[in-house]
Amino acid sequence: MEFTTVLFYIFALLLVASALKVITSRNPVSSALFLVLAFFNAAAIWMLLQAEFLAILLVLVYVGAVMVLFLFVVMMLDINIDVLRRDFKRFVPLASIVGAIIVVETALILWHGFGATTTPLRDASAGAGVSGAAVMSNTQLIGKVIYTDYIFAFEVAGLVLLVAIIAAISLTIRDKKDKKSQNVSQQVKVRAQDRVRIVKMKSETEAPDAATEPAVTGNIGAGAVDNKG
Repeated sequence: MEFTTVLFYIFALLLVASALKVITSRNPVSSALFLVLAFFNAAAIWMLLQAEFLAILLVLVYVGAVMVLFLFVVMMLDINIDVLRRDFKRFVPLASIVGAIIVVETALILWHGFGATTTPLRDASAGAGVSGAAVMSNTQLIGKVIYTDYIFAFEVAGLVLLVAIIAAISLTIRDKKDKKSQNVSQQVKVRAQDRVRIVKMKSETEAPDAATEPAVTGNIGAGAVDNKG
């Protein structure tokens, strides 16, 4: 057995074990850390397959950016783990069905892609040079395939991510009572006659002077009370 084969089995075993710990760990921070370990093992397997660009991309994007963001959010939020554990058994049947469907679909894809292949695959390096002798690098091959054969799927994926970003921003924005915000649509709809409103009202009269008016006693018009026996 070759040394690269031994490394593949070691990295694959660590990848499967860390993936299982991601879904079975009781602490969300531990699950995120095990996911980082799973990404590193997947990157190592891609290095063995001579896909250096994908391996570096996985480490930089997912481990260096996405997982750091996940850890920051998980550690900042006050998550009630007891509530999550209490409702865990309710979702086990549905999760098992979904997991079984994913396993079957993945097995069919692998069987169709590897087990049922009878015709030779197209040489991606052909036509790279004038005589076809030059071999394109891994990064050039990925860029050529993405922007030629899968350009429509790539644009659709970018559009879906853009919609997801806009939806996340719109869902998290909350208007505060003590915060003043600008409503551009209402500003555009404003008319000139709505800015100034003329109100008609009666003219005011001066109040009578207290010095010219007779004094008013408090008992005028009230009945007299006779205290004599």
